[in-house]
Amino acid sequence: MLLVPQEPTTKPLPLLRPFMPELDSLRGVAVLAVLFYHGFYWGIDLSHFSHAKKMFLTAMWTGRLGVNLFFVLSGFLITGLLVNSRDRQDYYRRFYVRRILRIVPAYLLTLAILLISRAAPLNFVILSLLYLSNLTPLFGVAIAYPVLWSLAVEEHFYLIWPAIVRKISNRALMAVCVLIIVASPLLRLISFYIAQRHGWVSYEIFNFTWNSADGLACGALLSIFLRDFSPSRSGLRQFVVIAFFLPIAVSVAGVRLGVFSRLTAAGAALQVVPPHLAFVALLVAFLLFGSGPYRQRFRSPALEFFGHISYGLYLYHLLFFNAFEWLLNHGYIRRLDIDPFWGLAIRFLLLGTLAVLAAYLSRKYLEEPFLRLKKKLA
Repeated sequence: MLLVPQEPTTKPLPLLRPFMPELDSLRGVAVLAVLFYHGFYWGIDLSHFSHAKKMFLTAMWTGRLGVNLFFVLSGFLITGLLVNSRDRQDYYRRFYVRRILRIVPAYLLTLAILLISRAAPLNFVILSLLYLSNLTPLFGVAIAYPVLWSLAVEEHFYLIWPAIVRKISNRALMAVCVLIIVASPLLRLISFYIAQRHGWVSYEIFNFTWNSADGLACGALLSIFLRDFSPSRSGLRQFVVIAFFLPIAVSVAGVRLGVFSRLTAAGAALQVVPPHLAFVALLVAFLLFGSGPYRQRFRSPALEFFGHISYGLYLYHLLFFNAFEWLLNHGYIRRLDIDPFWGLAIRFLLLGTLAVLAAYLSRKYLEEPFLRLKKKLA
């Protein structure tokens, strides 16, 4: 982590503020986790590697949980925005105009690239235009570009959650969040048994919105709790310690039940539950450090940069990995005669750099002009 060498501040800031740069750092952590997952684990045949290197590559599997971190963070931030603007007359218009300006331009560009390059079939692109990317298997269409499934889950959250926040109290909202947190693992378990009866459990069933809502609910619950109960900083520090170690203990205890594999009933239902609790703790830790008396020492320009471009980087990075594999498989580029692990590392550095550059240019020249319209239109 790159630190900004500045003098410590003596007075802590409020935990919740209009601008929380530490959460950009957390976005950076999430998107880098996904980048490492796709660069070093996704679609890789591990049989070609030595035991030590295989262990490293297998550990990169955890990067897929960056999506769950995004869910927790999104639930936290979106719920906060909605609660703070609940009494505005332009509540719905303001929220949806701002979401459209933030999300749609880069999303449409991604779909256009997929369609023009024939990297995804027309039926998948059409369903994705309707933000049904995670539900395409229900229409007999494979998820052709995997990163879009989580955006569909987020969009469904945006469609439903504002109306719920508008109409009920914060305490009732907390009850709804708890209900979702309990219901989602049960729904994943039911989905697992339904799929098992048909002879094959596809990972795609866990991408369905009702099976993925508990991460968003965890973030939303934290957002409301901090607003309504204003816990002390010392109490939150104790929570962070407990919430970091409890998921580890639960995961270790659940090894014999197969919680690390979604091909078991326990894994299908519970695999992401400990990470969600850990990510809530991580979010609280970032808020504490980011608002504490030594907050400038914990600023990371590098992570904040990745957080700043995280949306575009998440959308585009797999385009580069997929294009590389296509060029390789069609003989346009040749495999290097070197150790496979170093080949992966070179591929990651090259394609990761290109993806970061594309995301930066997208943020500056495509996304920012639309973001500047927020103040005018909403």
